[in-house]
Amino acid sequence: MDKQIFWELIEQTKNEADGDLDMQHEIIVSKLSKYLPEEILEFDKIFNKYHMESYTSELWAAAYIINGGCSDDGFDYFRGWLISKGRKVYEDALKNPESLADIITDEESGEVEFENFLYVANEAYRVCTGKEDFYDKAESTPYPEIELTWNEDSEELEVMFPKLAEKFW
Repeated sequence: MDKQIFWELIEQTKNEADGDLDMQHEIIVSKLSKYLPEEILEFDKIFNKYHMESYTSELWAAAYIINGGCSDDGFDYFRGWLISKGRKVYEDALKNPESLADIITDEESGEVEFENFLYVANEAYRVCTGKEDFYDKAESTPYPEIELTWNEDSEELEVMFPKLAEKFW
């Protein structure tokens, strides 16, 4: 498993699911469970790298606007959703969170989260091996330090991300 295969799996399952997150979850668990256990663990390692890389103040502000608020857990789920959308959406959002205004549909707005996507490697590992010891084998990644550069003041957030504020507020 490498980053290229990681993103190909996500793109393929996203396209097959046609926007249905539950279906994408089922498809990726099914496909990933056919890999060797070591490759599933590597998928998880790559996922965690991207999940932590997206742990930024700017993306949290964007998630706050998009979802009408955003707790710690909600931000985890938002970043799971972001990764599930594929490499281009993910990388564009890291560079410019306002890019999300152009890709989030009206049907998605209100709760742009994908909690189950955080657990696909664990579930695929269990299907592949029949064992429940995934977290004993998976690498844990501590959260990096983060200092929020914004507060919940709507005027401040509107200045930071006017496109997002206009679309979601």
